[in-house]
Amino acid sequence: MTDHLPPLTALRAFEAAARNLSFAKAADELNVTPAALSFQIKSLEAFLGAKVFHRLNRAVELTEVGQALAPGLEEAFDRIGSTWRNARRLLDGQVLNVTAGPAFTAMWLAPRMYEFAQAHPEIELRFSASLKVVDFDRDQIDVAIRFGYPKEDGLFSHRLVDEYMAPAMTPELARKYTTPESLLNAPLINDDSVAFLSPPAGWRQWFTACGITPPALHGVRFSNADHAINAALAGSGVLMGRASLAAMAVREGRLVLPFDTALRTGAAFRFVCPEGAQKRPHIAAFHEWIIAVMEPCLDVMQGKVLVP
Repeated sequence: MTDHLPPLTALRAFEAAARNLSFAKAADELNVTPAALSFQIKSLEAFLGAKVFHRLNRAVELTEVGQALAPGLEEAFDRIGSTWRNARRLLDGQVLNVTAGPAFTAMWLAPRMYEFAQAHPEIELRFSASLKVVDFDRDQIDVAIRFGYPKEDGLFSHRLVDEYMAPAMTPELARKYTTPESLLNAPLINDDSVAFLSPPAGWRQWFTACGITPPALHGVRFSNADHAINAALAGSGVLMGRASLAAMAVREGRLVLPFDTALRTGAAFRFVCPEGAQKRPHIAAFHEWIIAVMEPCLDVMQGKVLVP
């Protein structure tokens, strides 16, 4: 038995057919005729000295040998594809692909992208608003802005801003609800985007930190932080809000954080990219810009009593 590899075209034909379990779909994917694909697979079987498919009337099934061959080839072709895309991306320094959560994109990136564009007209920014934890190679992403607890083994990760929770409301509501106790009678807004935090950081914990027996949980709930902030901006109630996302509205006077007590969460927004990529000029430029953009977040917590 020889260890020489069969032609790459034959392996590619088999991988596509094994993944689709259809010669017709594989041929369409590879832009070849079904007859040409069948020929490539027959040549692979001849080279291997064994069948890799059971040909049925209207379908195909992998043989035992085919089942042994398919997973490794699928992984190998995925790796080849991602390696090729990464090499191409290195040659295209004009495009920067950034992913961030919908709330961060809505509250920070989208309103300020023109500032980056003006400072760096040579770079084309492409945003993907998603909570999905991306694979930088597979998803062709250059930079991710991630929220939560640090866990980026093998990646470059820079902590941009720590997250705190505090009551946020319009100046009009702040004149009505002047003490922590008065919020027991206020319409409360809940941001469920931080439900994963441990320990929790919500209304119950804030009232307790103020020495007030927390009421039964009530109020409207939002799964997206930006929707919760928009409700607070509309004067619909008092939000237990994420200070980082509300910071610009606070700086502009559209929201206020009137009480001294705020909750630490231990979570943070982080700038993440593959190790070494932070030195590439267009990524370094975005990194420097986002640090400057986030500076207002550092101001809104001045003078707050942070617990625990």
